Amino acid sequence: MMFDERSLETVVFLANAILFLLAALAAFALILYLLDRLQSKNAIRRNFPLIGRFRSLFEYLGEFFRQYFFAMDREELPFNRAQRNWVYNASQNADNTIPFGSTKDIRSPGTTIFVNCPYPTLEEHATAPKPLVIGPDTENPYHAPSFFNISGMSYGALSKPAVRALSKGAQAAGCWLNTGEGGLSDWHLEAKPDIVFQIGTAKYGLRDKNGKLDDRKLKQMAQRPEVKMFEIKLSQGAKPGKGGILPGAKVTAEIAKIRGIPKGKDSISPNRHVEINNTKELLEFIARVKRVTKKPVGIKAVIGATGWLEDLADGIKQSDPISCPDFITVDSADGGTGAAPLSLIDNVGLHIHEALPLVVDMLETLGLRDRIRVIASGKLTTPADAAWALCVGADFVVSARGFMFALGCIQALKCNKDTCPTGITTHQKSLQKGLNPKNKGVRVANYVERMRDEVGTIAHSCGVDEPRQLKRKHARMVLPDGSSKPLEDLYRRS
Repeated sequence: MMFDERSLETVVFLANAILFLLAALAAFALILYLLDRLQSKNAIRRNFPLIGRFRSLFEYLGEFFRQYFFAMDREELPFNRAQRNWVYNASQNADNTIPFGSTKDIRSPGTTIFVNCPYPTLEEHATAPKPLVIGPDTENPYHAPSFFNISGMSYGALSKPAVRALSKGAQAAGCWLNTGEGGLSDWHLEAKPDIVFQIGTAKYGLRDKNGKLDDRKLKQMAQRPEVKMFEIKLSQGAKPGKGGILPGAKVTAEIAKIRGIPKGKDSISPNRHVEINNTKELLEFIARVKRVTKKPVGIKAVIGATGWLEDLADGIKQSDPISCPDFITVDSADGGTGAAPLSLIDNVGLHIHEALPLVVDMLETLGLRDRIRVIASGKLTTPADAAWALCVGADFVVSARGFMFALGCIQALKCNKDTCPTGITTHQKSLQKGLNPKNKGVRVANYVERMRDEVGTIAHSCGVDEPRQLKRKHARMVLPDGSSKPLEDLYRRS
């Protein structure tokens, strides 16, 4: 084959370019080799120069490979593939049936089994859950239409398109949207859904120049017709005993204005309300918020020590009725959507399976169950989770991470890094553009509606007309020996 002069020049050029590239790579590798051999901070890289660097790379990539290639459907934490896929399918209104039997090990200790009735409720006899009143003694009680709702996730922790999608979905599905502690934005209000305003320890959106609660701002917030209730957050599942954490990279000018804090600086909330250090002060704070807002007011807490609940009940009985919380949100201690220290997220507080029946029973025993609604929170993302909570005694169920999956979350575990690949928890415009609020709002609404429908299916299988008629007798828990026991026997009121 003959080469002309131009072709030969091209071949020579390419050969020289390849040689230059190889030489550059060799030089770069040599530099890394010397840097590794001469440094003294990392033993692996010093003993195995260059090669030792792959350990960190593989450790980083392993987080993603395990999810897609190695973990079985029911193995992953915090949410396994089966749970995520159920939410994905529900939010897209796709088929959620499966063939050839369950992949769930129903013999595993702690598994909940619902007790089917030989004569299940016919669909034509089933009834839709009626709105439940919260704060009937307030001037503006809230007739909550849905037993399944959106838990607190702050604007700041979530992106603008994510909050817009939640707003649209909540309005379409007729459920409430909790603001989280980051304050109320225009994006929460965009579709005019029912709003639960969360008062965090930093009083974001309601703070004065000293960081304390400003009654004037509180009154203005309460005058918004979309704001139906106020939730005083004492603690949350991700970090009981520590306040909210929003890295400075996510504190944009808009978020800084909403929260009343400096732009670009880490937003660290106090680990408790400075006004509340005992039961008396908690009741006074509840009464203060009620008097100013004239709307239902409740508290959110992770349960650890339980003596304070008894003190709270005694204080309620001895105080003016306005001091009584209209609801208690019981949060599980196994994490949430926000950034949290591993020492807290792994080790502090009670799991929802222990905390929820404890709170329900204590309120029942002390004669306060009719006055205080109970809201269950914490990894309750599937119909079985919600049905369990209703069986135990919850009036409402809320979810945060379930709605993140409905928005398209792939559990990349980058919520605190501002690098979320789905645009849900990042403020990088290039990543946000993949999240279409209109489309994702439809997915949020689909998720709510499918949850309510399938919890209803479980209820009908148990022989009751609607989900809130589920009781502890309708579910059993598997014990370590493989047998099961009714919840009414496991959680006996003293």
